[in-house]
This record gives sequence, C-alpha cells and structure tokens, in this order.
Amino acid sequence: MRKPLIAGNWKLHKTIPEALDLIEALKKDLADKTDIEIVVAPVFTALVPVAQAVKSSNIALAAQNCYCENSGAFTGEVSPALLKDAGCSHVIVGHSERRQLFGENDELINRKLKAVLAEDLIPIFCIGETLEEREKDEMMDVLKRQVTVGLNGLSETEMFKVVVAYEPVWAIGTGKVASTDQAQEAHAFVRGLLAGLFSTPVAEQVRILYGGSVKPDNVDGLMAQTDIDGTLVGGASLKAADFIRIARFEKM
Repeated sequence: MRKPLIAGNWKLHKTIPEALDLIEALKKDLADKTDIEIVVAPVFTALVPVAQAVKSSNIALAAQNCYCENSGAFTGEVSPALLKDAGCSHVIVGHSERRQLFGENDELINRKLKAVLAEDLIPIFCIGETLEEREKDEMMDVLKRQVTVGLNGLSETEMFKVVVAYEPVWAIGTGKVASTDQAQEAHAFVRGLLAGLFSTPVAEQVRILYGGSVKPDNVDGLMAQTDIDGTLVGGASLKAADFIRIARFEKM
C-alpha cells in the first residue's frame, strides 16, 4: 500500500510569524494523523523557523525549489545541501511555475532531481501539460517527454525515493480542476511510463500526487481514484481549516 502524502506549497506567501501561526494550527489539529504523510513548503526565509517548529511533529518540511549545484558562484541560488542543513527533508522540483515563468527545461530539472537525491532528500517531481497542449491532444506526449527526460539516468533505488506530482497547468490557480476521470487517466498513464522506464515494483510503489486547485470540496473524489496517492495543494494550503480538511480526506 502506498501511504498517502498531502503536501502544501505556500508559494510566495507568509511572513515568518504568519508561517509559524499556520504551523501551530496544523500541528494542533493534525497531530493524530499517522496514516498519511504531511509536508509543507514555506518560502526560503521561513524554512529554519518552521523546521524548528515542526520538530517532533508529524509534519515534514519541503523547499519549493533548489539549484543543481551545492556551491559556487551562483548568486541568488540555494543548494540541496543548504536546504538539508536548514531542516528540509523534501524539495519540490520542476513545478509548472518554474517551468512556465522561469524557463526551466526538462534537462535542468533532471540535474536538480539528481542533486536532491545525492543529498538524500526526497524530490517531489512535478509534471503536467498546458491547456493548449491538452486541447491539441498532446498531453500524453508532453507527460512522456517530461517523465523520460526528467528521470533520465536515475537508478531504480533512487526512483523508489521520488514522489511524482501531476499538475495540469491549466488547473493551477485558476479554480478549474481536472475531473476525477481526467486525473485518474493521467496518473495511470504516468504509472505505466514508470513501469516501462524502470520496473513494475517501482511503478507500484512510487506515489503520484495530484496538484491543481485542490480544495476541501473536491479532495474526496480525487483521493478515491486508484492511482492518486495524495495532493500537492496550492492556495488551499494557506488556510489552516482548508488544509486540515484536505488532510482529513474521506475516500468515497
């Protein structure tokens, strides 16, 4: 059985005091949740205080991005080694906003994945198609390219540590959400790709999260799907009550 993972990507929100207030609310109301994994991804400036706040709790810490080198003349970048030092156990890699707004390509994302794994951190590897690509019936081709290039050179042992997050770009921050059938179709396709690139045991064990306007009123239907193993939550992760309800999803 794949243990569900509920991750909150706070994006460019929350000062340190605001981040700590949110964490305290999550710690209080999710302390009993041992049947899932819970991860939060604050801004870089809040990582250390949040890391201290979640010690001895059931909440893990992720960074929203990293660079593919651990040191050097890379002004403004943050390395996996530094993120590990700050208290992170997970790193989001290849989020659609990094791809769309900051020009990250599959090859760079592949280098980042390898750098994260080299530091014994868990990458949350994001993939997904744009609305234009979906309307042109290019979704499967896009996902195949992102998965094949993004995971190129990883061993099976490394792959067992990777979490994949399918996030249709057209559903992120738009209020739109893929139907449960659309989401399941994409997740099943990705799992099939993993079986072909690696092995059936890898495909059966790797968790594939859904991201894209996940909210309390749609999480139950999403989590009822065979190949959806959790959620990567954006806006709804900024409100304690919403994220708590998502983490307390009820399978339909």
